[in-house]
Amino acid sequence: MTSHDVVAITRRKAGTRKVGHAGTLDPMATGLLVLGLNGSTRLLTYIVGADKEYFATIRLGQSTTTDDAEGEILVLAPQEALSSITPDALVAGIAELTGDIVQTPSSVSAIKVNGKRAYDLVREGVEVQLKSRPVTVSEFELLSRVSGESPGGQAFIDVEVRVVCSSGTYIRALARDLGAGLGVGGHLTALRRTRIGPFSTAAAATLDDLDVEAQLLSPVSVVELLFDVLRLDADQTVDLAHGKRIPVPARPDADQLAAVSPDDRLIGLVSVTDGIARTLINFPEDAR
Repeated sequence: MTSHDVVAITRRKAGTRKVGHAGTLDPMATGLLVLGLNGSTRLLTYIVGADKEYFATIRLGQSTTTDDAEGEILVLAPQEALSSITPDALVAGIAELTGDIVQTPSSVSAIKVNGKRAYDLVREGVEVQLKSRPVTVSEFELLSRVSGESPGGQAFIDVEVRVVCSSGTYIRALARDLGAGLGVGGHLTALRRTRIGPFSTAAAATLDDLDVEAQLLSPVSVVELLFDVLRLDADQTVDLAHGKRIPVPARPDADQLAAVSPDDRLIGLVSVTDGIARTLINFPEDAR
């Protein structure tokens, strides 16, 4: 199932065409997908860039064309190479990929090249070289290591990990680079996203049992997780909703604040400079 499939099902259950999501999941991946409905889809922009947590299984000893289990195997490492990977070497390899790093995304990704998705170009037989980009892997935790052997007798090591990273980090690329750094190749065999910013699977519904009305979070409850809040009085609410600048002398300068009315409606996002709040974006009535 793709993220688009999830959106389509939610549209039917919610009775609205206007459904969006905060960050695509690969079809092989499971876990959290944050959805927005109607005017609240505007809030998804501010969730997409949040840090994310994943649990993944990396298979060492085999590299593939897609850096995951859906691709064709390119290289198989010999048993002696796998046997040489000591616990300390594995920990060191993970440490090399932790912190502020430069990563080259997998060529089979949704990144656009000359207006086309990279994965579409790869399927057409076009060789794609994507530019490296800085990302932050704030946590890369080794959970377990298990040696195994495929039906054909090929040895491998499956490593289960937990990763907390910045938006735009590719876990498939971490799998590829960990294997390359250890000299045996590697690819991703399982991936589950468990958190996006303040949202986690612990509070998520399953798609089969999704009751849209019961699961909806109010826009104000969401922005309280994402931003500092500017509480408005009745006159400020009217003025800001009309796009006027309003005086907020007690507020220090801020790039983004969520402006909330006295009756707990989300009016918009504002910036504050020298005690004056100006609108960055106003939210429609169905997002309040």
